[in-house]
Amino acid sequence: MGAKVKPKKSLGQHFLNDLEIAKRIADTIQPDQLPASAKKWGELPVVEVGPGMGVLSRFLKDNGRTVKAVELDEESVEFLHKVFTGLDVVHADFLTLNLNTIFDNTSFALIGNYPYNISSQIFFKVLEYRDLIPVVSGMLQKEVAQRICSKPGSKVYGILSVFLQVWYDCEYLFDVPPGVFSPPPKVTSGVLRLTRNNRVSIDCDESHFKNVVKTAFGQRRKTLRNSLSSLLPPDSALRNDPVLNLRPERLGVEDFISLTKEIYKN
Repeated sequence: MGAKVKPKKSLGQHFLNDLEIAKRIADTIQPDQLPASAKKWGELPVVEVGPGMGVLSRFLKDNGRTVKAVELDEESVEFLHKVFTGLDVVHADFLTLNLNTIFDNTSFALIGNYPYNISSQIFFKVLEYRDLIPVVSGMLQKEVAQRICSKPGSKVYGILSVFLQVWYDCEYLFDVPPGVFSPPPKVTSGVLRLTRNNRVSIDCDESHFKNVVKTAFGQRRKTLRNSLSSLLPPDSALRNDPVLNLRPERLGVEDFISLTKEIYKN
């Protein structure tokens, strides 16, 4: 592995200590690495979630972007202030933070070594602020990263996959082995990148859409005919549609949108 940084006292987290991998993660939001459709966002300011010891922060700052690091742990905040002079550290819980206030309603890229235990919550929050966050990158548990980026037909494709892929193009970039952390986690990590697509509307009520997706995957081993039975109007022509013979993981985003429109058309 590459050069390593000595970790501070553990705060119950797994600290990345390989600087080459840290730089590789930080560079995922650089203009020359973004997909062609996303290069227009390559100069946006950056919000880093959970900087910990600042292993990503140093490279994000070196990349010349405006960076704000959101950190909840007080000991980490003190450490960052001492080691990274000039780093703008926001002492707050990202999950409860009003993201409109960070850059005064200006769009930003989001990046981080996301804590495993709240990574799904972080990405649900991204959905809330999807028009403010056109680029998301970072590291989380490989299993979760793969689930987010999985396509219809995959066994791990699920609710978060559908919700995010409505609004973002999702890429799984690379694995990060346990040995580059202190202490090493028991699982492999993965790095992904999300870039906002051109969709501005899903042409149906979003709460209805979410209800259909959640209900379908709530009983993912059953066919849609069974899992969605409570949502289907008695006289709906949809009851005879062959699509209901499928399990939810077979349907793509557009299929779920069409299904929602048909279920709630009246």
